[in-house]
Amino acid sequence: VQLVESGGGLVQPGGSLRLSCAASGRIFSINAMGWFRQAPGKEREFVAAISRSGGITYYADSVKGRFTISRDNAKNTVYLQMNSMKAEDTAVYYCAAEDRIPYRDYVRRASYEYDYWGQGTQVTVSS
Repeated sequence: VQLVESGGGLVQPGGSLRLSCAASGRIFSINAMGWFRQAPGKEREFVAAISRSGGITYYADSVKGRFTISRDNAKNTVYLQMNSMKAEDTAVYYCAAEDRIPYRDYVRRASYEYDYWGQGTQVTVSS
C-alpha cells in the first residue's frame, strides 16, 4: 500500500484547509485510516481516524469540532477538512493506513497500530 498526501500549505489563523491522501496498491485490504501530525521538536500525535466504511470516526480533543475526517472508497482517498485553524495546528501531517484484520470496521488511534505511512505534507498556520 502506498499513500500520498496533498493539500498542505500556508493558511491564516481562522482559515481552512483540506488535506487529501490517495492510496494505491493493495487498497482492497485497507481497513482503518488516520491522520497524525508532528510539530518541530515534538512527538508525532494522533489527529483523527476513520473506519473502513467511514461510519466510525474518532478525533483528538485538540481538533474535535474543527476538523473532519472522511473517506471516499471509490476514489481510494481519505480527507481531512480543517477549519478554524490555529497556530498550534502547524505541523507536518501524515496519512496512515492498516490492514491487520480483514474486512472489519474499526478505528485505530495509536501510531504503532498503523503499517503504512505517507511522506507527509506541511501545514503552516500563520498571519
